[in-house]
Amino acid sequence: MAYAEVGRIDLRIVERDGKQGLTLVAADDGPGIPDVEQAMQDGYSTSGGLGLGLPGSRRLMDEFAVASTVGEGTTVTATKWVR
Repeated sequence: MAYAEVGRIDLRIVERDGKQGLTLVAADDGPGIPDVEQAMQDGYSTSGGLGLGLPGSRRLMDEFAVASTVGEGTTVTATKWVR
């Protein structure tokens, strides 16, 4: 892994206001992201990649949030609603 050695992914079927969707929660105990706003910019990478992972995921989902604490880890929560 490029950032964290251990992580988990939970998938949940969700319902809100008569809509159904799928929520993905990916969490790790890695180094954390020092500047989430910067990490969400297209092309920003600390590993030499394309820098499209987080911002690309955000574009694909209807709801998207990143919570990260340096030295403790990162949690990404994303929901896609059925149309």
